[in-house]
Amino acid sequence: MTSEFQRLCIIGLGYVGLPTAAIFAGKGLDVLGVDIRPEVVDLINQGKIHIVEPELDQLVHDAVAGGRLRATAQPEEADAFIIAVPTPFTDDHKPDLSYLMAAAESLVGVLKKGDLIVVESTVPVGATESLSVRLASLCSGLSFPHDAGNDADISIAHSPERVLPGKVIKELTKNDRVIGGLSPRCGERAAELYALAVEGKCLLTTAPTAELVKLSENAFRDVNIAFANELSVICDKLGINVWEAVELANHHPRVNILQPGPGVGGHCIAVDPWFIVDSAPNDTPLIQAARRVNDAKPHHLAGRVKEAAKDMTDPVIACLGLAYKADIDDLRESPAVTITVDLAKTGNARVLAVEPHIATLPPQLQDAGAVLASLDEALAEADIVVLLVDHQAFKDIDRTRLKDKRVFDARGIWR
Repeated sequence: MTSEFQRLCIIGLGYVGLPTAAIFAGKGLDVLGVDIRPEVVDLINQGKIHIVEPELDQLVHDAVAGGRLRATAQPEEADAFIIAVPTPFTDDHKPDLSYLMAAAESLVGVLKKGDLIVVESTVPVGATESLSVRLASLCSGLSFPHDAGNDADISIAHSPERVLPGKVIKELTKNDRVIGGLSPRCGERAAELYALAVEGKCLLTTAPTAELVKLSENAFRDVNIAFANELSVICDKLGINVWEAVELANHHPRVNILQPGPGVGGHCIAVDPWFIVDSAPNDTPLIQAARRVNDAKPHHLAGRVKEAAKDMTDPVIACLGLAYKADIDDLRESPAVTITVDLAKTGNARVLAVEPHIATLPPQLQDAGAVLASLDEALAEADIVVLLVDHQAFKDIDRTRLKDKRVFDARGIWR
């Protein structure tokens, strides 16, 4: 049976959008990827990728070589559109939906009766309906589901991505998908699209429920990580090895404390809880407390390192890792970056940043005076070594190279 979806347009070719485009192209769809960054468009049209993700390079190469995937700066007509653009927050932790609305507005002029729009970007509750309202104001000749329901000319749904960097290809195809339509028909049509590429179940619900589900998943994890991070601060004060304490506590059959770390990063766990808070600021004391704990953890660790360097003359501090998790190049909201900037700004130490997955330091680290170094250079020169990310390269370090250095292991891999 031939699907009604033959041509797919994906807006946003980042850590989710590009893998999604490659997977659908691999299933035989004609996929157009849209991105406002000219260098990204050029790379993809050469069959190359701009992010670190296992298996993705081959998938993109094959899709481009086979004529099933190409990139451009502007949307074109298609049967379905997937929006996978960033949804950051402002300095006061308010959702910034400007990228989402700009993506929606870029569809004006190419939308036609029968098209499907799926929002994959993580959004606060109500954002999918707001997108529908916005498009209705710009496309007078078409009807939209917030008003016309099942009879709308355009179908709109929210299906949040639920993937782990480093395993995106597997999880995009294997994981179940929550799909929330602005009408039942919208949800059903979105499920028909994902059934072309997804082996997991398509779980239908309403758009507001789907929006809250994604936010709840990450807020749940944030709260649990906050307990582990708070416990590590307590252990520092009491002179107790937190890794041993957690390991022993987890022998209890009903206890599963997570591993502490330098903080919480990434574009999901560090961001999504604030979207819930924005919707219900007076009813989220636990979520807000967890955010404060996790946001404070990088400064706690940086303070400990500064204290250890006080009696040194011109100390060299090696910060190992800048990504927010192991073996990827994603630095978004990374606590490792926060810590490295904090240490570099002290002025009385030379800070060497080691991140094997990037070629240049981001501006905030350059401005702070940090220097990008190789692992060998950093270990040779450092007086203090701060392990911030558990990259495999750091796990493999010969421990004798750490002799006579002051070591801070924020991931517990050298204990």
